[in-house]
Amino acid sequence: MTQRKQSFITNAAILAAAMIGVRFLGFLYHVPLTNLIGDLGNAYYGVGFQIYSFVLIVSSAGLPAAISKMVSERVAHDEYYNAHQVFRAAMYVAVVAGIAGALFLLIFAGPTADLLRRPESVYAIRSLSPTVLIVAVMAVLRGYFMGMHNAVPTALSQIVEQIFNAVFSVLLAYVLFDASRLELAAAGGTAGTGVGALAGLIVLIFIYKLAAPSIKKRVKADIDTGRRENHKDLRKIVLATAFPVIVGSAIFSISNLIDAAMVTSRLTASGAFTDFEITALYGQLSGKYTLMITLPVSISAAMSHAVLPTIRHSIVTGDLDGMHKKTGTAIRLSMIISIPAAVGLGVLSNPILSMLFPNHSEGGALITWGAVSVIFLALMQILTGVLQGIDKLRIPMYGAMAGVAIKLPLNYFLIAVPGINVIGAVISTCFCYLVAAIVNLYFLHRYTGIAPDYKNAFLKPAAAAVAMGLSAYASYHVLAGFSGNIIFCTMTAIGIAVLVYFTVMSALNGFLPEDFYSFKLGRKLLRWVKM
Repeated sequence: MTQRKQSFITNAAILAAAMIGVRFLGFLYHVPLTNLIGDLGNAYYGVGFQIYSFVLIVSSAGLPAAISKMVSERVAHDEYYNAHQVFRAAMYVAVVAGIAGALFLLIFAGPTADLLRRPESVYAIRSLSPTVLIVAVMAVLRGYFMGMHNAVPTALSQIVEQIFNAVFSVLLAYVLFDASRLELAAAGGTAGTGVGALAGLIVLIFIYKLAAPSIKKRVKADIDTGRRENHKDLRKIVLATAFPVIVGSAIFSISNLIDAAMVTSRLTASGAFTDFEITALYGQLSGKYTLMITLPVSISAAMSHAVLPTIRHSIVTGDLDGMHKKTGTAIRLSMIISIPAAVGLGVLSNPILSMLFPNHSEGGALITWGAVSVIFLALMQILTGVLQGIDKLRIPMYGAMAGVAIKLPLNYFLIAVPGINVIGAVISTCFCYLVAAIVNLYFLHRYTGIAPDYKNAFLKPAAAAVAMGLSAYASYHVLAGFSGNIIFCTMTAIGIAVLVYFTVMSALNGFLPEDFYSFKLGRKLLRWVKM
Protein backbone atom coordinates (compact mmCIF):
# COMPACT_ATOMS: atom_id res chain seq x y z
CA MET A 1 0.00 0.00 0.00
CA THR A 2 1.39 3.41 -1.00
CA GLN A 3 2.18 6.13 1.48
CA ARG A 4 -0.53 8.37 0.03
CA LYS A 5 -3.16 5.67 0.42
CA GLN A 6 -2.02 5.10 3.98
CA SER A 7 -2.31 8.86 4.51
CA PHE A 8 -5.84 8.87 3.15
CA ILE A 9 -7.03 5.96 5.29
CA THR A 10 -5.26 7.31 8.36
CA ASN A 11 -6.75 10.78 7.89
CA ALA A 12 -10.18 9.26 7.28
CA ALA A 13 -9.82 7.18 10.44
CA ILE A 14 -8.76 10.20 12.48
CA LEU A 15 -11.66 12.28 11.20
CA ALA A 16 -14.10 9.40 11.59
CA ALA A 17 -13.05 8.85 15.20
CA ALA A 18 -13.38 12.58 15.88
CA MET A 19 -16.78 12.81 14.21
CA ILE A 20 -18.05 9.76 16.07
CA GLY A 21 -16.86 11.36 19.29
CA VAL A 22 -18.53 14.61 18.28
CA ARG A 23 -21.81 12.86 17.47
CA PHE A 24 -21.66 10.89 20.70
CA LEU A 25 -21.17 14.09 22.67
CA GLY A 26 -24.07 15.52 20.68
CA PHE A 27 -26.19 12.63 21.91
CA LEU A 28 -25.07 13.22 25.47
CA TYR A 29 -26.15 16.84 25.57
CA HIS A 30 -29.28 16.42 23.44
CA VAL A 31 -30.62 13.85 25.88
CA PRO A 32 -30.92 16.23 28.86
CA LEU A 33 -31.72 19.13 26.52
CA THR A 34 -34.65 17.30 24.89
CA ASN A 35 -35.86 15.96 28.20
CA LEU A 36 -35.82 19.57 29.45
CA ILE A 37 -37.41 21.47 26.54
CA GLY A 38 -39.35 18.62 24.90
CA ASP A 39 -40.57 18.45 21.30
CA LEU A 40 -42.01 21.97 21.51
CA GLY A 41 -38.68 23.49 22.53
CA ASN A 42 -36.92 21.35 19.94
CA ALA A 43 -39.09 22.96 17.27
CA TYR A 44 -37.86 26.45 18.26
CA TYR A 45 -34.29 25.16 18.52
CA GLY A 46 -34.57 23.33 15.18
CA VAL A 47 -35.89 26.28 13.18
CA GLY A 48 -33.21 28.56 14.63
CA PHE A 49 -30.53 26.06 13.76
CA GLN A 50 -31.84 25.50 10.22
CA ILE A 51 -31.70 29.23 9.48
CA TYR A 52 -28.23 29.46 11.00
CA SER A 53 -27.10 26.44 8.96
CA PHE A 54 -28.29 28.04 5.73
CA VAL A 55 -26.44 31.31 6.43
CA LEU A 56 -23.37 29.33 7.48
CA ILE A 57 -23.45 27.34 4.25
CA VAL A 58 -23.71 30.46 2.12
CA SER A 59 -20.89 32.16 3.99
CA SER A 60 -18.36 29.38 4.46
CA ALA A 61 -19.56 25.82 3.68
CA GLY A 62 -17.54 25.54 0.50
CA LEU A 63 -14.33 26.90 1.98
CA PRO A 64 -12.87 23.72 3.57
CA ALA A 65 -13.30 21.74 0.35
CA ALA A 66 -12.04 24.57 -1.86
CA ILE A 67 -9.01 25.30 0.30
CA SER A 68 -8.19 21.63 0.81
CA LYS A 69 -8.32 21.05 -2.95
CA MET A 70 -6.29 24.13 -3.87
CA VAL A 71 -3.64 23.63 -1.18
CA SER A 72 -3.28 19.94 -2.03
CA GLU A 73 -2.73 20.78 -5.71
CA ARG A 74 0.09 23.18 -4.86
CA VAL A 75 1.68 20.95 -2.25
CA ALA A 76 1.79 18.15 -4.83
CA HIS A 77 4.14 20.40 -6.83
CA ASP A 78 6.01 21.60 -3.72
CA GLU A 79 4.60 25.11 -4.18
CA TYR A 80 4.41 25.95 -0.47
CA TYR A 81 4.48 29.70 -1.06
CA ASN A 82 1.40 29.53 -3.28
CA ALA A 83 -0.27 27.11 -0.87
CA HIS A 84 0.12 29.65 1.93
CA GLN A 85 -1.14 32.40 -0.38
CA VAL A 86 -4.29 30.35 -0.84
CA PHE A 87 -4.65 30.28 2.95
CA ARG A 88 -4.30 34.07 3.21
CA ALA A 89 -6.71 34.74 0.35
CA ALA A 90 -9.29 32.34 1.79
CA MET A 91 -9.03 33.96 5.24
CA TYR A 92 -9.87 37.33 3.69
CA VAL A 93 -12.93 35.82 1.98
CA ALA A 94 -14.01 34.04 5.19
CA VAL A 95 -13.82 37.13 7.39
CA VAL A 96 -15.84 39.26 4.95
CA ALA A 97 -18.45 36.54 4.40
CA GLY A 98 -18.59 35.69 8.12
CA ILE A 99 -19.24 39.30 9.15
CA ALA A 100 -21.96 39.62 6.49
CA GLY A 101 -23.63 36.39 7.65
CA ALA A 102 -23.48 37.37 11.31
CA LEU A 103 -25.07 40.76 10.59
CA PHE A 104 -27.81 39.11 8.51
CA LEU A 105 -28.81 36.81 11.36
CA LEU A 106 -28.73 39.64 13.87
CA ILE A 107 -30.77 42.08 11.79
CA PHE A 108 -33.21 39.78 9.99
CA ALA A 109 -33.83 37.19 12.71
CA GLY A 110 -37.40 38.38 13.29
CA PRO A 111 -38.64 38.46 9.68
CA THR A 112 -36.95 35.12 8.91
CA ALA A 113 -38.52 33.40 11.92
CA ASP A 114 -41.94 34.82 10.94
CA LEU A 115 -41.49 33.57 7.38
CA LEU A 116 -41.05 30.01 8.69
CA ARG A 117 -44.04 30.45 11.03
CA ARG A 118 -41.94 30.06 14.16
CA PRO A 119 -41.64 33.62 15.56
CA GLU A 120 -40.50 32.20 18.91
CA SER A 121 -37.25 31.09 17.23
CA VAL A 122 -36.02 34.69 16.94
CA TYR A 123 -33.98 34.39 20.15
CA ALA A 124 -32.26 31.20 18.99
CA ILE A 125 -31.39 32.80 15.65
CA ARG A 126 -29.87 35.92 17.21
CA SER A 127 -27.85 33.91 19.72
CA LEU A 128 -26.20 32.10 16.79
CA SER A 129 -25.19 35.24 14.84
CA PRO A 130 -21.58 35.58 16.11
CA THR A 131 -21.00 31.88 15.52
CA VAL A 132 -21.14 32.41 11.75
CA LEU A 133 -17.93 34.47 11.78
CA ILE A 134 -16.16 32.12 14.18
CA VAL A 135 -16.97 29.03 12.09
CA ALA A 136 -15.96 30.78 8.85
CA VAL A 137 -12.47 31.40 10.22
CA MET A 138 -12.31 27.81 11.50
CA ALA A 139 -13.25 26.54 8.05
CA VAL A 140 -10.16 28.15 6.53
CA LEU A 141 -7.79 26.71 9.12
CA ARG A 142 -9.32 23.24 8.82
CA GLY A 143 -9.23 23.30 5.03
CA TYR A 144 -5.58 24.42 5.04
CA PHE A 145 -4.47 21.62 7.36
CA MET A 146 -6.46 19.03 5.39
CA GLY A 147 -4.83 20.25 2.18
CA MET A 148 -1.50 19.56 3.88
CA HIS A 149 -2.76 15.99 4.53
CA ASN A 150 -2.99 16.55 8.28
CA ALA A 151 -6.35 15.65 9.85
CA VAL A 152 -5.24 15.98 13.49
CA PRO A 153 -5.95 19.74 13.89
CA THR A 154 -9.43 19.34 12.45
CA ALA A 155 -10.19 16.30 14.60
CA LEU A 156 -8.84 17.83 17.81
CA SER A 157 -10.66 21.13 17.31
CA GLN A 158 -13.92 19.28 16.59
CA ILE A 159 -13.69 17.32 19.82
CA VAL A 160 -12.89 20.41 21.92
CA GLU A 161 -15.61 22.37 20.15
CA GLN A 162 -18.23 19.75 20.91
CA ILE A 163 -17.20 19.32 24.55
CA PHE A 164 -17.72 23.04 25.18
CA ASN A 165 -20.86 22.98 23.05
CA ALA A 166 -22.33 20.12 25.10
CA VAL A 167 -21.55 21.66 28.48
CA PHE A 168 -22.69 25.20 27.72
CA SER A 169 -25.74 24.24 25.64
CA VAL A 170 -27.24 22.31 28.55
CA LEU A 171 -26.01 24.78 31.17
CA LEU A 172 -27.43 27.85 29.41
CA ALA A 173 -30.70 26.05 28.63
CA TYR A 174 -31.12 25.22 32.32
CA VAL A 175 -30.26 28.77 33.38
CA LEU A 176 -32.82 30.26 30.97
CA PHE A 177 -35.48 27.57 31.41
CA ASP A 178 -39.02 28.77 31.91
CA ALA A 179 -41.84 26.30 31.26
CA SER A 180 -44.01 29.09 29.89
CA ARG A 181 -41.24 30.43 27.61
CA LEU A 182 -39.40 27.47 26.13
CA GLU A 183 -38.03 29.68 23.37
CA LEU A 184 -35.59 31.17 25.88
CA ALA A 185 -34.25 27.77 26.91
CA ALA A 186 -33.94 26.86 23.21
CA ALA A 187 -31.91 30.04 22.68
CA GLY A 188 -29.66 29.02 25.57
CA GLY A 189 -29.10 25.70 23.84
CA THR A 190 -28.13 27.37 20.57
CA ALA A 191 -25.87 29.87 22.34
CA GLY A 192 -23.77 26.94 23.53
CA THR A 193 -22.91 26.31 19.88
CA GLY A 194 -21.10 29.63 19.74
CA VAL A 195 -19.15 28.93 22.92
CA GLY A 196 -18.05 25.59 21.48
CA ALA A 197 -17.05 27.14 18.16
CA LEU A 198 -14.92 29.73 19.94
CA ALA A 199 -13.13 26.99 21.90
CA GLY A 200 -12.48 25.05 18.68
CA LEU A 201 -11.09 28.16 16.98
CA ILE A 202 -8.72 28.81 19.87
CA VAL A 203 -7.38 25.25 19.52
CA LEU A 204 -6.79 25.71 15.78
CA ILE A 205 -5.03 29.05 16.27
CA PHE A 206 -2.80 27.47 18.92
CA ILE A 207 -1.89 24.58 16.58
CA TYR A 208 -1.24 26.99 13.73
CA LYS A 209 1.09 29.03 15.95
CA LEU A 210 2.99 25.85 16.81
CA ALA A 211 3.26 24.91 13.12
CA ALA A 212 4.08 28.47 11.98
CA PRO A 213 7.91 28.13 12.13
CA SER A 214 7.82 25.03 9.95
CA ILE A 215 5.32 26.62 7.56
CA LYS A 216 7.39 29.82 7.26
CA LYS A 217 10.55 27.81 6.66
CA ARG A 218 9.00 25.94 3.72
CA VAL A 219 7.43 29.12 2.35
CA LYS A 220 10.74 30.98 2.57
CA ALA A 221 12.60 28.16 0.85
CA ASP A 222 10.07 28.36 -1.99
CA ILE A 223 10.13 32.15 -2.42
CA ASP A 224 12.78 32.30 -5.13
CA THR A 225 11.60 29.27 -7.11
CA GLY A 226 8.69 28.52 -9.42
CA ARG A 227 5.60 30.57 -10.26
CA ARG A 228 3.96 33.18 -8.02
CA GLU A 229 0.21 33.58 -7.69
CA ASN A 230 -1.50 36.90 -7.09
CA HIS A 231 -3.43 37.30 -3.84
CA LYS A 232 -6.40 38.97 -5.57
CA ASP A 233 -6.58 36.29 -8.25
CA LEU A 234 -6.51 33.58 -5.60
CA ARG A 235 -9.50 35.12 -3.85
CA LYS A 236 -11.44 34.82 -7.09
CA ILE A 237 -10.33 31.21 -7.52
CA VAL A 238 -11.34 30.39 -3.93
CA LEU A 239 -14.79 31.82 -4.55
CA ALA A 240 -15.14 30.09 -7.92
CA THR A 241 -14.05 26.76 -6.43
CA ALA A 242 -16.28 27.10 -3.38
CA PHE A 243 -19.34 28.32 -5.27
CA PRO A 244 -20.62 24.96 -6.64
CA VAL A 245 -20.07 23.36 -3.22
CA ILE A 246 -21.97 26.18 -1.55
CA VAL A 247 -24.84 25.97 -4.02
CA GLY A 248 -25.13 22.20 -3.67
CA SER A 249 -25.13 22.39 0.13
CA ALA A 250 -27.45 25.40 0.12
CA ILE A 251 -29.99 23.52 -1.95
CA PHE A 252 -30.24 20.82 0.71
CA SER A 253 -30.34 23.46 3.43
CA ILE A 254 -33.13 25.28 1.63
CA SER A 255 -35.03 22.00 1.42
CA ASN A 256 -34.75 21.70 5.22
CA LEU A 257 -36.08 25.23 5.60
CA ILE A 258 -38.89 24.32 3.23
CA ASP A 259 -39.57 21.31 5.47
CA ALA A 260 -39.93 23.69 8.41
CA ALA A 261 -42.50 25.75 6.52
CA MET A 262 -44.28 22.92 4.69
CA VAL A 263 -44.74 20.74 7.77
CA THR A 264 -46.75 23.56 9.31
CA SER A 265 -48.71 24.52 6.19
CA ARG A 266 -49.52 20.99 4.99
CA LEU A 267 -50.40 19.62 8.43
CA THR A 268 -52.65 22.64 8.89
CA ALA A 269 -54.23 21.92 5.50
CA SER A 270 -55.00 18.36 6.61
CA GLY A 271 -57.22 19.75 9.37
CA ALA A 272 -56.31 16.85 11.66
CA PHE A 273 -53.87 18.53 14.05
CA THR A 274 -53.81 21.42 16.50
CA ASP A 275 -51.10 24.08 16.41
CA PHE A 276 -49.48 22.51 19.46
CA GLU A 277 -49.43 19.06 17.83
CA ILE A 278 -47.98 20.47 14.61
CA THR A 279 -45.15 22.19 16.47
CA ALA A 280 -44.43 19.03 18.46
CA LEU A 281 -44.34 16.90 15.29
CA TYR A 282 -41.81 19.26 13.72
CA GLY A 283 -39.80 19.08 16.94
CA GLN A 284 -39.65 15.29 16.57
CA LEU A 285 -38.45 15.68 12.97
CA SER A 286 -35.75 18.26 13.70
CA GLY A 287 -34.73 17.15 17.18
CA LYS A 288 -34.85 13.35 17.01
CA TYR A 289 -34.88 12.07 13.44
CA THR A 290 -32.06 14.38 12.36
CA LEU A 291 -30.04 13.64 15.49
CA MET A 292 -30.31 9.87 15.12
CA ILE A 293 -29.64 9.78 11.39
CA THR A 294 -26.53 11.96 11.43
CA LEU A 295 -24.53 9.82 13.88
CA PRO A 296 -23.66 6.92 11.55
CA VAL A 297 -23.20 9.30 8.61
CA SER A 298 -20.24 10.85 10.44
CA ILE A 299 -18.07 8.04 9.02
CA SER A 300 -18.87 8.91 5.42
CA ALA A 301 -18.58 12.63 6.16
CA ALA A 302 -15.08 12.04 7.52
CA MET A 303 -14.09 10.02 4.47
CA SER A 304 -15.55 12.66 2.17
CA HIS A 305 -13.32 15.31 3.76
CA ALA A 306 -10.28 13.02 3.72
CA VAL A 307 -10.74 11.71 0.19
CA LEU A 308 -10.85 15.11 -1.55
CA PRO A 309 -7.20 16.23 -1.09
CA THR A 310 -5.78 12.75 -1.63
CA ILE A 311 -7.86 12.23 -4.78
CA ARG A 312 -6.71 15.63 -6.00
CA HIS A 313 -3.11 14.67 -5.33
CA SER A 314 -3.55 11.46 -7.36
CA ILE A 315 -5.00 13.44 -10.26
CA VAL A 316 -2.20 16.03 -10.22
CA THR A 317 0.51 13.35 -10.07
CA GLY A 318 -1.17 11.14 -12.68
CA ASP A 319 -1.81 8.25 -10.28
CA LEU A 320 -5.15 7.16 -11.75
CA ASP A 321 -4.86 3.65 -10.34
CA GLY A 322 -4.44 5.12 -6.87
CA MET A 323 -7.50 7.30 -7.39
CA HIS A 324 -9.62 4.27 -8.32
CA LYS A 325 -8.43 2.29 -5.30
CA LYS A 326 -9.00 5.14 -2.85
CA THR A 327 -12.51 5.69 -4.20
CA GLY A 328 -13.36 2.01 -3.91
CA THR A 329 -12.00 1.83 -0.37
CA ALA A 330 -13.95 4.93 0.71
CA ILE A 331 -17.25 3.63 -0.69
CA ARG A 332 -16.77 0.15 0.75
CA LEU A 333 -15.83 1.28 4.25
CA SER A 334 -18.67 3.78 4.31
CA MET A 335 -21.25 1.15 3.36
CA ILE A 336 -19.85 -1.39 5.84
CA ILE A 337 -20.80 1.11 8.56
CA SER A 338 -23.88 2.77 7.07
CA ILE A 339 -25.92 -0.27 6.00
CA PRO A 340 -25.98 -2.01 9.41
CA ALA A 341 -26.52 1.35 11.11
CA ALA A 342 -29.62 1.95 8.99
CA VAL A 343 -30.99 -1.52 9.74
CA GLY A 344 -30.26 -1.20 13.45
CA LEU A 345 -31.94 2.20 13.73
CA GLY A 346 -34.96 0.96 11.81
CA VAL A 347 -35.42 -2.13 13.97
CA LEU A 348 -34.74 -0.57 17.37
CA SER A 349 -36.03 2.99 16.84
CA ASN A 350 -38.69 2.95 19.55
CA PRO A 351 -36.53 1.30 22.25
CA ILE A 352 -33.64 3.69 21.49
CA LEU A 353 -35.86 6.77 21.82
CA SER A 354 -37.42 5.40 25.02
CA MET A 355 -33.93 4.82 26.43
CA LEU A 356 -32.57 8.23 25.44
CA PHE A 357 -35.64 10.40 25.99
CA PRO A 358 -37.80 8.81 28.69
CA ASN A 359 -39.76 12.05 29.17
CA HIS A 360 -40.41 12.59 25.45
CA SER A 361 -40.00 9.27 23.61
CA GLU A 362 -42.35 9.93 20.68
CA GLY A 363 -41.08 9.86 17.10
CA GLY A 364 -39.92 6.27 16.58
CA ALA A 365 -41.93 5.93 13.37
CA LEU A 366 -39.92 8.75 11.79
CA ILE A 367 -36.68 6.87 12.36
CA THR A 368 -38.12 3.51 11.27
CA TRP A 369 -39.26 4.98 7.96
CA GLY A 370 -36.25 7.22 7.48
CA ALA A 371 -33.38 4.99 8.59
CA VAL A 372 -32.60 3.98 5.00
CA SER A 373 -31.65 7.60 4.31
CA VAL A 374 -28.42 6.86 6.24
CA ILE A 375 -27.25 4.69 3.33
CA PHE A 376 -28.20 7.15 0.60
CA LEU A 377 -26.77 10.17 2.43
CA ALA A 378 -23.51 8.36 3.19
CA LEU A 379 -23.09 7.30 -0.44
CA MET A 380 -23.92 10.79 -1.68
CA GLN A 381 -21.30 12.33 0.63
CA ILE A 382 -18.53 9.97 -0.44
CA LEU A 383 -19.28 10.48 -4.14
CA THR A 384 -19.40 14.25 -3.61
CA GLY A 385 -15.91 14.19 -2.11
CA VAL A 386 -14.55 12.17 -5.04
CA LEU A 387 -16.23 14.37 -7.66
CA GLN A 388 -14.83 17.48 -6.02
CA GLY A 389 -11.42 15.83 -6.02
CA ILE A 390 -11.54 15.20 -9.78
CA ASP A 391 -12.61 18.81 -10.45
CA LYS A 392 -16.26 18.01 -11.23
CA LEU A 393 -17.52 20.50 -8.68
CA ARG A 394 -20.85 21.19 -10.35
CA ILE A 395 -22.07 17.59 -10.51
CA PRO A 396 -22.99 17.34 -6.79
CA MET A 397 -24.86 20.64 -7.23
CA TYR A 398 -26.92 19.13 -10.06
CA GLY A 399 -27.52 16.02 -7.97
CA ALA A 400 -28.76 18.17 -5.12
CA MET A 401 -31.10 20.04 -7.46
CA ALA A 402 -32.52 16.78 -8.79
CA GLY A 403 -33.02 15.44 -5.28
CA VAL A 404 -34.84 18.53 -4.06
CA ALA A 405 -36.98 18.55 -7.22
CA ILE A 406 -38.23 15.10 -6.16
CA LYS A 407 -38.58 16.03 -2.49
CA LEU A 408 -40.83 19.07 -2.80
CA PRO A 409 -43.85 17.48 -4.52
CA LEU A 410 -43.59 14.43 -2.27
CA ASN A 411 -43.62 16.76 0.74
CA TYR A 412 -46.66 18.58 -0.58
CA PHE A 413 -48.81 15.50 -1.08
CA LEU A 414 -47.60 13.15 1.67
CA ILE A 415 -47.48 15.50 4.67
CA ALA A 416 -51.11 16.53 4.16
CA VAL A 417 -52.28 12.91 4.56
CA PRO A 418 -53.23 12.62 8.28
CA GLY A 419 -52.10 8.99 8.54
CA ILE A 420 -48.67 9.87 7.12
CA ASN A 421 -48.24 13.45 8.41
CA VAL A 422 -44.62 14.38 9.21
CA ILE A 423 -43.40 10.94 8.09
CA GLY A 424 -43.96 12.34 4.60
CA ALA A 425 -41.01 14.69 5.09
CA VAL A 426 -38.84 11.72 6.05
CA ILE A 427 -39.91 9.67 3.04
CA SER A 428 -39.25 12.59 0.69
CA THR A 429 -35.81 13.06 2.27
CA CYS A 430 -34.93 9.42 1.53
CA PHE A 431 -35.84 9.87 -2.13
CA CYS A 432 -33.97 13.18 -2.22
CA TYR A 433 -30.69 11.59 -1.08
CA LEU A 434 -31.23 8.53 -3.28
CA VAL A 435 -31.66 10.62 -6.43
CA ALA A 436 -28.66 12.81 -5.57
CA ALA A 437 -26.51 9.69 -4.98
CA ILE A 438 -27.61 8.15 -8.30
CA VAL A 439 -26.76 11.35 -10.20
CA ASN A 440 -23.33 11.50 -8.55
CA LEU A 441 -22.66 7.82 -9.24
CA TYR A 442 -23.71 8.09 -12.87
CA PHE A 443 -21.42 11.02 -13.62
CA LEU A 444 -18.54 9.55 -11.64
CA HIS A 445 -18.70 6.45 -13.83
CA ARG A 446 -19.11 8.56 -16.97
CA TYR A 447 -16.02 10.69 -16.29
CA THR A 448 -13.72 8.13 -14.64
CA GLY A 449 -15.07 4.69 -15.43
CA ILE A 450 -15.24 3.98 -11.67
CA ALA A 451 -18.02 1.66 -10.56
CA PRO A 452 -18.49 0.47 -6.97
CA ASP A 453 -17.57 -3.05 -5.97
CA TYR A 454 -21.24 -3.97 -5.53
CA LYS A 455 -20.55 -7.36 -4.03
CA ASN A 456 -18.19 -6.23 -1.27
CA ALA A 457 -19.59 -2.72 -0.79
CA PHE A 458 -23.32 -3.47 -0.81
CA LEU A 459 -24.36 -7.13 -1.01
CA LYS A 460 -22.20 -8.57 1.77
CA PRO A 461 -22.91 -5.75 4.26
CA ALA A 462 -26.63 -5.97 3.40
CA ALA A 463 -26.73 -9.74 3.99
CA ALA A 464 -24.92 -9.39 7.30
CA ALA A 465 -27.16 -6.45 8.26
CA VAL A 466 -30.32 -8.50 7.64
CA ALA A 467 -29.05 -11.23 9.98
CA MET A 468 -28.08 -8.54 12.46
CA GLY A 469 -31.50 -6.88 12.26
CA LEU A 470 -33.35 -10.14 12.88
CA SER A 471 -31.16 -10.93 15.87
CA ALA A 472 -31.60 -7.41 17.30
CA TYR A 473 -35.39 -7.53 16.94
CA ALA A 474 -35.69 -11.02 18.40
CA SER A 475 -33.27 -10.49 21.30
CA TYR A 476 -34.88 -7.21 22.33
CA HIS A 477 -38.40 -8.64 22.46
CA VAL A 478 -37.26 -11.80 24.23
CA LEU A 479 -35.43 -9.73 26.85
CA ALA A 480 -38.35 -7.29 27.19
CA GLY A 481 -40.56 -10.26 28.08
CA PHE A 482 -38.41 -10.93 31.14
CA SER A 483 -37.20 -7.46 32.12
CA GLY A 484 -38.78 -4.04 32.22
CA ASN A 485 -35.41 -2.29 32.18
CA ILE A 486 -35.40 -0.53 28.80
CA ILE A 487 -31.71 0.38 28.99
CA PHE A 488 -30.62 -3.20 29.70
CA CYS A 489 -32.83 -4.69 26.98
CA THR A 490 -31.83 -2.15 24.32
CA MET A 491 -28.08 -2.15 25.01
CA THR A 492 -27.96 -5.95 25.17
CA ALA A 493 -29.83 -6.20 21.87
CA ILE A 494 -27.40 -3.74 20.29
CA GLY A 495 -24.42 -5.71 21.62
CA ILE A 496 -25.81 -8.97 20.21
CA ALA A 497 -26.50 -7.25 16.88
CA VAL A 498 -22.92 -5.97 16.59
CA LEU A 499 -21.54 -9.43 17.36
CA VAL A 500 -23.80 -11.08 14.78
CA TYR A 501 -22.92 -8.51 12.11
CA PHE A 502 -19.16 -8.92 12.50
CA THR A 503 -19.49 -12.69 12.66
CA VAL A 504 -21.53 -12.91 9.46
CA MET A 505 -19.32 -10.37 7.67
CA SER A 506 -16.23 -12.38 8.61
CA ALA A 507 -17.90 -15.58 7.38
CA LEU A 508 -18.69 -13.85 4.08
CA ASN A 509 -15.12 -12.48 3.80
CA GLY A 510 -16.69 -9.01 3.84
CA PHE A 511 -13.70 -7.35 5.47
CA LEU A 512 -10.79 -6.95 3.08
CA PRO A 513 -7.27 -7.20 4.59
CA GLU A 514 -6.05 -4.14 2.67
CA ASP A 515 -8.46 -1.99 4.68
CA PHE A 516 -6.54 -2.81 7.86
CA TYR A 517 -2.90 -2.77 6.78
CA SER A 518 -2.44 0.92 7.50
CA PHE A 519 -2.98 0.44 11.23
CA LYS A 520 -0.99 -1.51 13.79
CA LEU A 521 -4.23 -2.51 15.50
CA GLY A 522 -5.62 -3.65 12.17
CA ARG A 523 -2.62 -5.89 11.53
CA LYS A 524 -3.09 -7.48 14.94
CA LEU A 525 -6.78 -8.05 14.21
CA LEU A 526 -5.87 -9.80 10.98
CA ARG A 527 -3.95 -12.37 13.00
CA TRP A 528 -7.03 -13.06 15.11
CA VAL A 529 -9.67 -13.13 12.35
CA LYS A 530 -9.37 -15.20 9.18
CA MET A 531 -10.25 -13.02 6.23
